[in-house]
Amino acid sequence: MQTTITIADVLQARQRIAPYLMPTPAHRYPALEKKIGFNLWIKHENHQPTGAFKVRGGVNYCGALPADERSRGVIAASTGNHGQSVAFAARLYDIPAKIVVPEGANPDKVRAIENLGAEIIYHGKHYEECKRHAEELAESTGIRYISAGDEPLLISGVGTYALELMEAVPDLDVIYVPVGGGSGASGCCIVGHAVRPDLKVIGVQSAHAPAVFESWKSGKTVTTDSADTFAEGLATLSPFELPLNILRRELDDFVLVTDDELRAAIRMLLTYTHNIAEGAGAAAFAAAWREREKWQGKNVAVIMSGGNLTMEQLRDILEGE
Repeated sequence: MQTTITIADVLQARQRIAPYLMPTPAHRYPALEKKIGFNLWIKHENHQPTGAFKVRGGVNYCGALPADERSRGVIAASTGNHGQSVAFAARLYDIPAKIVVPEGANPDKVRAIENLGAEIIYHGKHYEECKRHAEELAESTGIRYISAGDEPLLISGVGTYALELMEAVPDLDVIYVPVGGGSGASGCCIVGHAVRPDLKVIGVQSAHAPAVFESWKSGKTVTTDSADTFAEGLATLSPFELPLNILRRELDDFVLVTDDELRAAIRMLLTYTHNIAEGAGAAAFAAAWREREKWQGKNVAVIMSGGNLTMEQLRDILEGE
């Protein structure tokens, strides 16, 4: 496996995905800036055609597959956004795709995957069980398994959003980025530090699913028994090796946020930006809000990584205000 990913890889990924994906905006909201006390850019990956940033990695990965592997097909395990990414990219390149999802997966995300033409396979109660099943199916059938984290092409693909952000705001002081598998945070570190070495890249994970945080902090690989958070994009039981190694080298800090903080962040983002963030998509802002006293007067960006919240989830969050 390729273990070193550079900004050159991200630039190559941008060329590959450019015909299919438009750059997403990084907007400022004066009323929100007045409330939080610093210059704030929100990178709207929720505006992607799949509603989340991961589609960049899927398009880059599938676009690089040789013809013989495309004909055999691909398989992935996902709680939703990675599956949509692979399904979207597979449709672009006419690749048969199977996505293994947990039995309680977000129904909106599952429906979106099906509408993109991929076959859904329900298996297990959480992502780790899906992953094992997908790996077994790939081995027995010969189709390509696309990991949600241990894929250099995914990391360089999603790193293109950091490239867009740094081009738009080259004097950023801080970027907050959510961490589920860690591909987005890895891409931010690679690009951000290449452009601005003193930039602070801060990862954000759920306090109810802290496997990557604990692994980053301890220097050991930590697996947790549960990932009890409504933010399925952050519900990681164990880290991926490749992004974890990148984060250990390059991530400047790491923050845990609670589900209550995520819900409050979703409500605030809806109020001030009129955008719906899913749980993982609100994580970066939740952490920036908590640490707002540290960055008064600075240039700060948060990644709204996705907006795939169900109506039921949104209703519960709004009623809990």
